[in-house]
Order: sequence, then structure tokens, then C-alpha cells
Amino acid sequence: MRRSATRALTALVVGVALLAAACSRSDGDHASDEAIGSARVQLRDDMREVWEDHVTWTRVVIISAAADLPDYQAAVGRLLENQEEIGDAIKPFYGEAAGTELTRLLKDHIAIAGELLVAAKKGDTAAQADANSRWYANADDIARFLAKANPEHWPEAEMTRMMRDHLDLTLEEAKARLTGDWAGDVVAYDRVVAEILEMADMLADGLVAQFPERFS
Repeated sequence: MRRSATRALTALVVGVALLAAACSRSDGDHASDEAIGSARVQLRDDMREVWEDHVTWTRVVIISAAADLPDYQAAVGRLLENQEEIGDAIKPFYGEAAGTELTRLLKDHIAIAGELLVAAKKGDTAAQADANSRWYANADDIARFLAKANPEHWPEAEMTRMMRDHLDLTLEEAKARLTGDWAGDVVAYDRVVAEILEMADMLADGLVAQFPERFS
């Protein structure tokens, strides 16, 4: 009788120990899953932040240029700094040279946009057409650069569409601001933000898909 009781107690202790070990492993796996999920969320948040800053500071520059405000140079400086932040965002994945090249392309994007804005404000249609042509060519270069880095998840046709949509919407925003269409200006800016966040999410998701080992 005493032996049966001992066996029963031993079985109970072993069972509790096994259950505790299983729970411990489950908690560990859960914590690991949370860490992986957190890394993905953080990447998406970071990508959204730098690209939303891109359209936010572009808007500040447009407003400043349209009204000849004294903060124009400071706003342009901050916008150019943002292009460095976007380049820095891809350096952990593609290296220093790739990030620097993306920044260069994006700074050209800003410089040409500035020319386009000045020409539009002056009503110089020839200069406006020239800048517009170079601006879209630059957008295609950016799309091509990104597609080459991640062809499976950032296909060139899709990247080109997104970059060109970004330019189309930015032009709508600038036109509305320059012509005093305040309601249209607000609508255009909302559309610019929505489109750039879509692109930021595509970029973040593409990085996770291309470098799964960094998120597993």
C-alpha cells in the first residue's frame, strides 16, 4: 500500500515537472514569436516614418515657396536631410554604397522638384516642361535602382508606378497651393500621404521577405 502511494506521488511529481517544462518552452516560443513580430513592426514603422517625413517636408517647402516665406532654406535643408535618412534605412540590408546612391538619387529628385516649383510659379512653361521631363526620368531611375536591389519583391513595373503616382500627386498638391485651391490642396496632401505609406509598407514587407533570417 505504501509502495503504491509512493509510485502515485512519484508519477504526480514527474507529471508536474513535465508540464512545467512544456509551459516554459511554450512561454519561450511565445516570447520569440513576439520578438520576431516586434522586429517586423518596428521596420514597418521606421520605413513609414522616413517616407512620411519626405512628403511632410516637401509640403512645407511647397507652402514656403508659394508664399515666399523666410523659412524656405531651412525647410529645404531639412528635406535634404530626410533623403539621407531614407538612404540610411537601407544600408543595414544593402550596404553603405547602396544607401549613399539612393540618397544621391533622392537629392536629385528634390533639386529638380525645386526647379519645377520655381518655373511653375514664374509661369515659365519651357523650363517647367524641361524640369518635369527630368523629374520623371529621375523617378524611373529610383524605381530601377530599388527593383535591382530586390527584384522579386520590388518589381520594377510596380516601383515605377508608385514613384510616378507620387510625382503626379505631388504636382496636384503644388498646383492647388499655387492657385489658391485650398480645399483641393488638402485633398491632394491626404492622397500623397496615403500613397507614400502604401509604398513604405511595400518596401518594408519586401525587406522582410528578402531577408527572412533577420526576422526569424
